[in-house]
Amino acid sequence: MNKLANPAPLGLAGFALTTWMLSMVNAGWYSEAGVPMVLALAFAFGGAAQFCAGLLELPRGNTFGFVAFCSYGAFWWSFALFVAFFAAHVPAAFVGWYLFMWGVFTFYMWIGSLTLNRAVSYIFLALWVTFGLLALGTWGIGAATRIGGYTGLLTAIIAFYVSAAEVINETHGRIVLPLGARLSPNDVRAAQII
Repeated sequence: MNKLANPAPLGLAGFALTTWMLSMVNAGWYSEAGVPMVLALAFAFGGAAQFCAGLLELPRGNTFGFVAFCSYGAFWWSFALFVAFFAAHVPAAFVGWYLFMWGVFTFYMWIGSLTLNRAVSYIFLALWVTFGLLALGTWGIGAATRIGGYTGLLTAIIAFYVSAAEVINETHGRIVLPLGARLSPNDVRAAQII
């Protein structure tokens, strides 16, 4: 039987690079003049590469990877389409709900990630916080968008690390970049009791 390649590093790289670029704008490092580059990445790498990675998780039987990569790939497509064609016609409060609901989705994906390696769980935790802050910022709450930009940068760094670790560890045939031990169901139950 042929071994299937791991599509996760591709999906994580597409997510990390696109998230990094948008988060630089949200953090205030660059003006919104940088958004067209973000949109190009959102279509080609954040959207398409992640969605492909998700589809490649199907034959591996990885429901979590399938749902995560296809969903966030679709997120990037929807974000790019919204900014390119519809942003002028949608009230900011409604955009806040869009971000908030992505935070809800990310929250339950974070719960699902708790039995995976810790680095993957950290991605979902940081992303959940990022979506919450960006929603609050869109609703006009102080510096929430800028802070969300910084948590987005942290999210991208963790995703880049996990992508690199998956590639480097596999090609070297040993753990070069640790990802943190996977939590067993017993560990999760014990953590819930504590």
